[in-house]
Amino acid sequence: MNVALDQQSFDNPQQSRNDLLRVCRIGKAQGLKGEVTVQIFTDEPYERFEPGNVLCTADGEREFVIENARTFKNRWILLFEESQNRNDAEALNGTELYVHAEDAQELAAENAWYIKDLVGLQARLCEENQLGLTPKVIGKVVDVLDGAQSLLKIRLDHPIDEENKTVLVPFVEAIVPEVDVANGYLTIDPPGGLIPGLL
Repeated sequence: MNVALDQQSFDNPQQSRNDLLRVCRIGKAQGLKGEVTVQIFTDEPYERFEPGNVLCTADGEREFVIENARTFKNRWILLFEESQNRNDAEALNGTELYVHAEDAQELAAENAWYIKDLVGLQARLCEENQLGLTPKVIGKVVDVLDGAQSLLKIRLDHPIDEENKTVLVPFVEAIVPEVDVANGYLTIDPPGGLIPGLL
């Protein structure tokens, strides 16, 4: 599951990024020909990494055209037209690349949502959750922390004490099986111990 960035995710609030979807973060150089390893954030890497596709930086100032893409031992390795030697590749380490999300349907196909669409959603225990509890409302999403793994910050309706008013929930399909923006809720299937007071 992915989080598409909006302007609240950037230091410059005047510069809107509502149409960007994070695809990957460039890692180490691979070999001498300019290839790089990447950490992927997309559910459609074969489509996103087709030769000729263009990825861009968050500020839109740099674009990268994919020349070649391959997998090796469960890792994706990309070659960009703009990276033709190891020095070029090493200079790109840590760069995050994005594509323009055309519309809500494309986001849904990517299993991704804008931060602004997730904040405010009611968080409910899902049916047949692994805790064996009756489905109920547990709180509300108040923030999304987007790093190597996106985390939902949920303000609990019934915290066990003052120090446990909020909880961070990994935004992965195994724990957040359903997101229904239209109806204002998402469901959670938490393992034991993730949410204080449930078990």
